[in-house]
Amino acid sequence: QVQLLESGGEWVQVGGSLRLSCTASGSTEIGAMGWFRQAPGKEREFVASIRWMNGITYYADSVRGRFSISRDKAIPAIYLQMNSLNLDDTAVYYCAAGRPIVSTIATERGYRHWGQGTQVTVSS
Repeated sequence: QVQLLESGGEWVQVGGSLRLSCTASGSTEIGAMGWFRQAPGKEREFVASIRWMNGITYYADSVRGRFSISRDKAIPAIYLQMNSLNLDDTAVYYCAAGRPIVSTIATERGYRHWGQGTQVTVSS
């Protein structure tokens, strides 16, 4: 069992930056970790993920070029650096871990373990 704990979510103005963190504990035999988000009234959506062994990253089109995912294998933890935030980035951000294959790397079903979420609010 993997336990995930997110932190770093807070209120920020449009154009600002935030860095989310997610630390993992318990069994860390994972293939990838990632971030999903859920805005009010919307379904949870993929944001970014990173392969644990080789560091290959994946991004949703809506965040590519603005967000950057990274990992620290020693802790273990992942981070999401979010720049140029806009109103559409307001959501609860969830950390996820699992062993997704190529076809599931950007889908919820690719991840077995989930954190409780951290709120990111972007305002003008």
